[in-house]
Amino acid sequence: MLTVEDQTVRDCLELMDEVRPLGLKHVGFKDIGVGRPVLAELTRRIREAGAVSYLEVVSTTPETVLASTRAALELGIDRLLGGIDAPAMLETLKGSAIRCYPFAGKPIGHPTKLDGSGADIAADCRRLEALGAAGVDLLAYRATQADPLDLVRAARRVLAGELIVAGSIDSPERVKALAAAGADAFTVGTAAIRRRFSALAPDLVGQLQAILAACG
Repeated sequence: MLTVEDQTVRDCLELMDEVRPLGLKHVGFKDIGVGRPVLAELTRRIREAGAVSYLEVVSTTPETVLASTRAALELGIDRLLGGIDAPAMLETLKGSAIRCYPFAGKPIGHPTKLDGSGADIAADCRRLEALGAAGVDLLAYRATQADPLDLVRAARRVLAGELIVAGSIDSPERVKALAAAGADAFTVGTAAIRRRFSALAPDLVGQLQAILAACG
């Protein structure tokens, strides 16, 4: 994710050009931080690089969530993450090819935290899949009331679709723990751009190489 502290970074276009030689297959950004023209150009460059594009909605009101969902349609995003109004998002996306992964649980504030127990998360996963979501976006390491991995396991037990874990994934150990708990995918933004994922990698390309190695 070309984001820091839940916002798309202003130099996202330059960073996209910097990391393109890595051949990344999945690249995303948030719905806030830069203007629509920049997001449109960023989406074009992600597509040109042959990667799947992701927009994660961190806006916190029904009106702004709906506006970001419409923006995803206009931009031609492949996958929409997050958002707190799944029924409205899925209705807006009906007939499009965009796969939607709403937030499970009760996301609050910005940068976003996550309220809810394992039972709450499981119930919400069932609800979201029944609505037609392709899976969920789970802020496990932003949890305020439960162990992060307990939330991942609770979601995995009930989900038929994909389980994407977002937020505060900043080490190889967390990547491996998420895989063991049943996550299908995860996002990394701040940890890579701020050079926090690996102490041995001095630049963004090195950080991303360390992340890819952790996935292996």
